[in-house]
Amino acid sequence: QVQLVESGGGLVQPGGSLRLSCAASGNIFHISVVGWYRQAPGKQRELVADITSGGTLRYADSVKGRFIISRDNAKKTVYLQMNSLKPEDTAVYYCNVFLRVVGDYWGQGTQVTVSS
Repeated sequence: QVQLVESGGGLVQPGGSLRLSCAASGNIFHISVVGWYRQAPGKQRELVADITSGGTLRYADSVKGRFIISRDNAKKTVYLQMNSLKPEDTAVYYCNVFLRVVGDYWGQGTQVTVSS
């Protein structure tokens, strides 16, 4: 069983930065794909970025060049550094851990609001 606890969301002005963190329990973090998804009101949940156990990165086109995902396997934590935030980045951000043999685990979500 994996539990995920997110932190770091909040209200920020356009152009500002936030750093999200997600701490995991259990013993599969280091061999899993870990990432961040987001869901804005009235929209489907979408991938923001993820990183494989081998370090391969994937980003949504809308965040390339602005967001950076990283992981610390010793701390079982995944981070999302969000820079140059835009109002359209406003959403609930969810941490995800995926391992094919066991499936998906999700955090409870953290609100990010970009507004002046």
